[in-house]
Amino acid sequence: MKYTRLTKEQFEELHPEFINFLATQSITADEWQKIKVEQPKVAEDELDVFSDLVWEGVLQKATYLENISPQQLFLFKIAETEMQLISLKISEEGIDITTPEGYSWLQQNFAEDTVEFFTANKAFSKDKSGDIFKLIQQGAIITKGKLYQFFEKIITA
Repeated sequence: MKYTRLTKEQFEELHPEFINFLATQSITADEWQKIKVEQPKVAEDELDVFSDLVWEGVLQKATYLENISPQQLFLFKIAETEMQLISLKISEEGIDITTPEGYSWLQQNFAEDTVEFFTANKAFSKDKSGDIFKLIQQGAIITKGKLYQFFEKIITA
């Protein structure tokens, strides 16, 4: 397995897709029930293969990621051959941008000396999807990129 197995909730959400996946393998609903009982290892393998297919599809479509901690914000833009980073570091005591109050403070004070901006570019390894998945494992979430685009305009202005 290349990524991680989907959660029970994710499998439930993707139930129609999983049925189609089994159908492409010529496995009917009755056969699936039988496999789960008589060949649990085969069933586990099928769940893993499906999970990897879902993850691969999601990772290939990802264009922006965000990872927010109490005093740092990491914004990633996924380009063809590299990822671009905009990072903010908050040095103001007592500010936690993961809270509504702290985030509001950041919106009003991003131009202050207590907010430092950093940028970087990093080429992907041979496994672009794997590189993106590692960021997700470290706490990043896939977004539409509004924050990245907002701060990109500020930095390039």
